[in-house]
Amino acid sequence: MKTIASFTVNHDKLDRGMYTSRIDGDAVTYDIRMKKPNNGDYLENGALHTIEHLFATYVRNGSLSDNIIYVGPMGCRTGFYLIVRDSIRPADAIRLVQQTFEFIAGFEGEIPGNQRQECGNYLEHDLDGAKKEAALMIDVLKDWTEDQLKYKN
Repeated sequence: MKTIASFTVNHDKLDRGMYTSRIDGDAVTYDIRMKKPNNGDYLENGALHTIEHLFATYVRNGSLSDNIIYVGPMGCRTGFYLIVRDSIRPADAIRLVQQTFEFIAGFEGEIPGNQRQECGNYLEHDLDGAKKEAALMIDVLKDWTEDQLKYKN
């Protein structure tokens, strides 16, 4: 079988940040890497789940919402994939992710989609953990540029 693109990235050289993972037609996949791979520090399930709910809710409610295709966690628990239409310029995608982490870090209240009828694992959330992880990413991405979107192989 053909090796999928994300497995061709040298994860030993990958650090926290935001990267262009792939472009498929008009769909751009961004790798939002919150943890250094294979470093023994991973997103805890409750925090990961809460970040997913808040991230998806935020990006699907803003001015770019019509161009958001998908937000979801990586199985390795080191980050998220954000898939958008290519009508969102890379600089705007960076700013959107920065704003999203600011939103998560400051979030107060009921987690969206946190009711039994809305979520398949509604009891496993950790808002404090999500806020802590988001705050760390604010510092990582504060001066992120389009040039930094490229993987370093």
